[in-house]
Amino acid sequence: YPKSGNTWARTFLTNYLMDADGPADINHLRGGPIASAREVFDRWAGVEASDLPAEEIANLRPHVYREMARHIEHPLYIKVHDACTRNSEGEQLFPADVTGGVLYIIRNPLDLAVSNAHHGGRTLPQIVDVLCNPQAVVLDLSDRLGPQLPQVLLSWSGHVQSWVDQAGMRVTVVRFEDMLSEPEAAFESILAALDLAPDPQRLQRALAFSSFETLQAQERRLGFREKQMNADTMFFREGRAGTWRLELDADTAARILETQGDVMRRFGYINPAGQPVF
Repeated sequence: YPKSGNTWARTFLTNYLMDADGPADINHLRGGPIASAREVFDRWAGVEASDLPAEEIANLRPHVYREMARHIEHPLYIKVHDACTRNSEGEQLFPADVTGGVLYIIRNPLDLAVSNAHHGGRTLPQIVDVLCNPQAVVLDLSDRLGPQLPQVLLSWSGHVQSWVDQAGMRVTVVRFEDMLSEPEAAFESILAALDLAPDPQRLQRALAFSSFETLQAQERRLGFREKQMNADTMFFREGRAGTWRLELDADTAARILETQGDVMRRFGYINPAGQPVF
């Protein structure tokens, strides 16, 4: 789900694979493009997405990923924000036959709502409306073309369940909060999910080079091309858990807890007494 820690994981992976003497450039991260990139679809589908309705785009996307897989010689790490849904032909958007595994990074939706509001320059009520909407779609552009295709998100809970319960693939779930509090163990889990054997020296170096302080310093110096134009703060903003307590009002927090509580409880974001943990 957007703003759960995807980019942070990619900076770590880039630094780990590069094994260099200095931090990797945040504007040149390793791995493939985002799965919803329009240019990727246009290249591999053999037809431009701008000529197709959303339903036909969704029906072709599994074929796009299969075609990409046929032409690569090494594992390709793809960034994904879509929920793992099925198209109108009943086929899973991300086909299991060309997917080696899934790394699902999950984050407390209370903090995630605050992070998304800053990232997109939108109000918290607007963000929470999306987070709690079972039919949520992002980038549903009807009057102009964007660099990405529309992406079905579902609600936060629906998004989580679509991947961890219904994907039919090997899925490793890593909590953003554990990446903060227990970085060595959490990032070792990330390496294992990607079938990469952990090297202790490279792991420590990659953790240092992808610390929030290092990433913030780079962003101040170089900018970051993934930051949205209407963002009201840096992309690498806080890197802390529990900031929602300072920015979410009680009614908004209660709405998230009421509608997303079952999945929050499942992943340790609500304790047995019904109180938020982080």
